[in-house]
Amino acid sequence: MTVEVGRTQLIEVPGGLSLRLRRLRLVVIEGPDRGLEVAPDRPVVRVGTAPTADLVLTDRTVSREHCELTVREACVHVRDHGSANGTEVEGVIVRDADFRPGSLLRVGQTTIRIATDDEMIQIPLSANDRFGALLGGSVRMRQVFAVLERVAPTETTILVEGESGTGKELAAEGVHTESARSDGPFVVFDCGAVPHDLAESALFGHVRGSFTGAVADRAGVFEEADGGTLFLDEIGELPLDLQPKLLRALEKREIRRVGAGGGRTVDVRIVAATNRSLESEVNAGRFREDLYYRLAVIKVVLPPLRSRTDDLPMLVEHFLRRLAPAGGAAPKISPDVLVALAARPWPGNVRELRNTVERAVSLSGADAFAGGAGAVAGGPGPIEENLDLPFEEALGRFERRYLERALRRSGGNISAAARDAGVNRKLIQRLMKRYGMTADDS
Repeated sequence: MTVEVGRTQLIEVPGGLSLRLRRLRLVVIEGPDRGLEVAPDRPVVRVGTAPTADLVLTDRTVSREHCELTVREACVHVRDHGSANGTEVEGVIVRDADFRPGSLLRVGQTTIRIATDDEMIQIPLSANDRFGALLGGSVRMRQVFAVLERVAPTETTILVEGESGTGKELAAEGVHTESARSDGPFVVFDCGAVPHDLAESALFGHVRGSFTGAVADRAGVFEEADGGTLFLDEIGELPLDLQPKLLRALEKREIRRVGAGGGRTVDVRIVAATNRSLESEVNAGRFREDLYYRLAVIKVVLPPLRSRTDDLPMLVEHFLRRLAPAGGAAPKISPDVLVALAARPWPGNVRELRNTVERAVSLSGADAFAGGAGAVAGGPGPIEENLDLPFEEALGRFERRYLERALRRSGGNISAAARDAGVNRKLIQRLMKRYGMTADDS
């Protein structure tokens, strides 16, 4: 039996839905591996010289993690992982692009014909339109939910990739909630928010006197997460010299506090996240290959909002319900506004959408989205109460109001407020200094 989700026809199978796609077939027609052919039974095919690739090449001009191909309903998507010599499709250098089956792909000195088989592969989809606090009824999100639902009850390490604002922390929280560790702690460590010289102590703890300022013993986040889940956010920012120590901790589940003579055993489940391509970081020598493979036991890629605009109505309605006054009705949204929202690029993804909805309701009231596409097509919307003020003063009032709300929502946590707003932590600190605010003011 076939059903429809959005604009895609799916197959109904016992226990859920399944997306049927033609299997990719890669044939090397030029280069040292001419004649080599693979047709993996999965939608994502990795190309490179690493032994873990699906198409393993011996061409020395090809990077270890060169590129990956993803079969979709009407096309094939290629993503170059910052390879040394680039990736070409029909003679055009590409980094992230769609092309038709039958095209020629060139990596280094190797040319590959990319075709699709008559044989089909089945991609499991979740029957649910949410996982934890993540929402989405689109095919792309149901694929993600299906993976998260299967892996959450296990102890498997997960790497979540995605642009800023796609919901990586929500995915990690959902995995924790759906695991046997849900009664244990969920600890977040932002690898990019801790100064380099304090990162080791923050991760593994320290003993008194181990360095200047270490006035008492202190546990690190590994110990804080004992019995629960440790979420390593922005793992791509972790300093290279700390990566071997993290790898040892992951392999042995044992940590050593800075300055301590012996180790401590910890019982933690690891979920890591990054807005970078770690394959590209490996190729560039900025991230250890062995650590990457240890983290990416299961890799989940959260799609950007611009590639799942079918989810916009659900997301907007959700945010409007959250903003509704107690006992009051949620603001309404007109169809032409949804069309205008779908046309925007959303570089900040779902976080940007949420902030846009909240800003419009805060500044324009319940009619924020009722007046047509003009309410969003040109930007955030009017600040009616400040129209008679000089520009700088009006901007300053809005800036302070936005900052106060961001800090209030984060409970005074500057790093969380910065992530929530989609800006750098230092910008939040500069604005707080400008307006004479402290975290306690939230």
